[in-house]
Amino acid sequence: MPHPTRRHLLCGAAAIALVAALPAVADGHGPLKVAGIYTVPVEQQWVSRIHKAAEAAAARGDIEYTFTENVANTDYPRVMREYAEQGMDMIVGEVFGAEAEAREVAADYPDTAFLMGSSFKEDAALPNFAVFDNYIQDAAYLSGIIAGSMSESGNIGMVGGFPIPEVNRLMHAFMAGVREMKPEATFQVSFIGSWFDPPKAKETAFAMIENGADVMYAERFGVSDAAQERGILAIGNVIDTQADYPETVVASAIWHFEPTLDAAIAAVKAGEFTAADYGRYSFMDRGGSSLAPLGTFEGKVPQAALDLVAEREAAIKAGDFAVDINDDEPTSS
Repeated sequence: MPHPTRRHLLCGAAAIALVAALPAVADGHGPLKVAGIYTVPVEQQWVSRIHKAAEAAAARGDIEYTFTENVANTDYPRVMREYAEQGMDMIVGEVFGAEAEAREVAADYPDTAFLMGSSFKEDAALPNFAVFDNYIQDAAYLSGIIAGSMSESGNIGMVGGFPIPEVNRLMHAFMAGVREMKPEATFQVSFIGSWFDPPKAKETAFAMIENGADVMYAERFGVSDAAQERGILAIGNVIDTQADYPETVVASAIWHFEPTLDAAIAAVKAGEFTAADYGRYSFMDRGGSSLAPLGTFEGKVPQAALDLVAEREAAIKAGDFAVDINDDEPTSS
């Protein structure tokens, strides 16, 4: 197995507070030493948002940040141990494919804070291991409203990575949004069994387009390429790719990891980091998600959809409307 790629980034200090277990780090003096461990390239949608937030925290002097990308699930525990042995104050990453092993490592390093993307919940018996997930169902729902208004056939294609909760809930929210404008809409749903395989996602999308889909939900890279080549529309997920597909990507549900990471940094600095679920920081009312600007599609989306998006977004932020969180695997209509 080749040694994982390493890249590095350093900076300076600051912070505030949140929950309870680890000792205060250097009494607030100096930046936290933070390591990121990622199973895919940092350019991949989901991981890019964590990486971006960490770079921002490093740039303002709150943390010193280093990371390893392209780590196989089987190698993940070893890399966790390496960083813990190096004296990292906090390790952030995603353990969807190594849940049990990652928690075993965390138990061996009680003075290290672990903030991990996970399909499971926190465990009070493991106080230094907190979980998060991208709960951006609010923005996914709003993007669905736009998709429904832009589809002529009501036939929507949806290509995902794996049918795990963090993907399923976004798909269901998107579908609920589509039905606001197209109650009789039908959906083609498929999972490619990979977090990063653009060619496979593209081929899957082509098949759906051949089967009548006129709007694609691009949960994975490669889907928007297929939509662009076939001259249909796409809806983005986690990041805004409209600049790369100006005539294709109408809207995107954006994940902002900064609220999650900043809360964890504050907790570690205050000596109050403990087992907790940080998923709530991805909600729209916490600034953890948003709908990307329409950009090149300004003036092209039906006003009825824009009015409903504005109404629902205001209600979500005010706590008067809640998007359903459904983690069950979605299926084709």
